[in-house]
Amino acid sequence: MKIGITGTGSYIPSIVTKNEDFLNHEFLGTDGNKFGYENAVIIEKFQSITGISERRYARPELNTSDLGHLAAEKAIEDAGIDREELDYIIFAHNFGNIEHGKIQGDTLPSLATRVKHLLRIKNPKCVAYDMIFGCPGWIEGMIQANAFIKSGMAKKCLVIGGETLSRVIDEHDRDSMIYSDGAGAAILEANTEHGEILSHASVTHANGEAYYLFFDKTYNEDGCSNTRYIKMHGRKIYEFACTHVPKAMAECLDESGVPIDSIKKIFIHQANEKMDEAIIKRFYRLYNKEVPEDIMPMSIHKLGNSSVATIPTLFDLVRNGELEGHDINKGDVVIFASVGAGMNINAIVYRY
Repeated sequence: MKIGITGTGSYIPSIVTKNEDFLNHEFLGTDGNKFGYENAVIIEKFQSITGISERRYARPELNTSDLGHLAAEKAIEDAGIDREELDYIIFAHNFGNIEHGKIQGDTLPSLATRVKHLLRIKNPKCVAYDMIFGCPGWIEGMIQANAFIKSGMAKKCLVIGGETLSRVIDEHDRDSMIYSDGAGAAILEANTEHGEILSHASVTHANGEAYYLFFDKTYNEDGCSNTRYIKMHGRKIYEFACTHVPKAMAECLDESGVPIDSIKKIFIHQANEKMDEAIIKRFYRLYNKEVPEDIMPMSIHKLGNSSVATIPTLFDLVRNGELEGHDINKGDVVIFASVGAGMNINAIVYRY
């Protein structure tokens, strides 16, 4: 049975926040003290490492579930399906809905249930649930949807990745410049015309690595000590990802039986430009190959890191010819790969 992606959609928020918008921020170290150099230097170094020059934030009236709904509507339209025929809606996120200006995440009901409500789906057999798997959540949702279809439990699934990370960042943390908002979605169906998942792999490293990404208080000692923000051990994550992600990708590729020279594109989580480049370089080194030109589309420069939304958004942009210099055509083999909180890693080899 061939199980493939029949439709995609994404929602890119309208508020553009550029690096220069952070010039007047008070950035502090983990010890609560100011850095010994100006913000312009901090921002310049940040951009040289991450590749980010601007990012997108959601309008105040929109929550994560709203972004997911808007992406889902596009994916359903693109697939040309009757939404009442959906068997599963899987929504991958990390923090639920966080209303603008508030600090408490809301996951009651689940974001998938909220999307089903917004889609006005009446069929009670359309099961809606959330996936909490860090940044690799959308890929893991696709892997689960694939399993449902393969087992005969489903025929059509909607998988969404969405986040509003701009609402869980500590404005005194330099890493706050990384994060952004957005949503991407895909329809997965049993079919014979729209490509197929060839293989997949997932791993969780939690023996010492579990808290590389975590929740903690602001670096500002005068801030509210009871409010928590997204934090990370950046250097540890970089080293972890460069060590383990290439191995997981290689395992997945070997299982597919596809030679590495047949890979057309690699859609990797848009976390950090230099880290992603290092991962791809090490991946090809496992096969004693040089990295092909234009193998890795990147959206992080303009969209930032929107966690679970990065890969489905990137795939949607390339699929619709909206990312200059990149395209995919019927029969092309691509890899989806991600790493994130947990610490979780996964990959899919997919023939388009």
